[in-house]
Amino acid sequence: MLSATLANGLEAYRIGPKIRELRQKKNLGLVQLGQHTGLSTGMLSKIERGQLFPTLPTLLRIALVFGLGLEHFFTDAEERRAFAVVRKTDRLRLPDRVGSADPAYYFESLDFPVPDRRMEAYYASFPAGAAASAPHSHEGAELVYVLHGSLTVDVDGKLAELEEGDALYFDPSVSHSYRQRGRTAASAIVVVTPS
Repeated sequence: MLSATLANGLEAYRIGPKIRELRQKKNLGLVQLGQHTGLSTGMLSKIERGQLFPTLPTLLRIALVFGLGLEHFFTDAEERRAFAVVRKTDRLRLPDRVGSADPAYYFESLDFPVPDRRMEAYYASFPAGAAASAPHSHEGAELVYVLHGSLTVDVDGKLAELEEGDALYFDPSVSHSYRQRGRTAASAIVVVTPS
């Protein structure tokens, strides 16, 4: 249980309302945010309403869904960086599905420290022999550029077979998924713009 002093200090940062605002901007429900973070909808609801303060690891799980760093929750918008270098050694490698033993791909945010960015860029690696990713959709626009290997991207039933150096731009509001093909692993840069 937090002391009144600590609770008042944390309330000043308005972490819960900031999470709710981020979630609503992305048109995510609590259930969807829970699926992305591995957290229960009850816990997320309590955090958003200020009834529970998240631990730093929990807050980081939430921040990563939105491609943000922890500083987003602790600094004013004017103080946030508009310039950031993301070193390869500092990136977090995450599977496409939390807790998956055999992910379809792993991704690393290339721009997570930048607040309120106009795009989200990822380095994605697709292990050889991995199954296709689960179909999903989101608002905005998406570009996939294959760095190495071969990928099949299914966009609403239309298959795009991509080789090294190929790029695909599409409307991600329709169902889409990715699959490595061939004998070698694949990698790509994926850029997504918000709606």
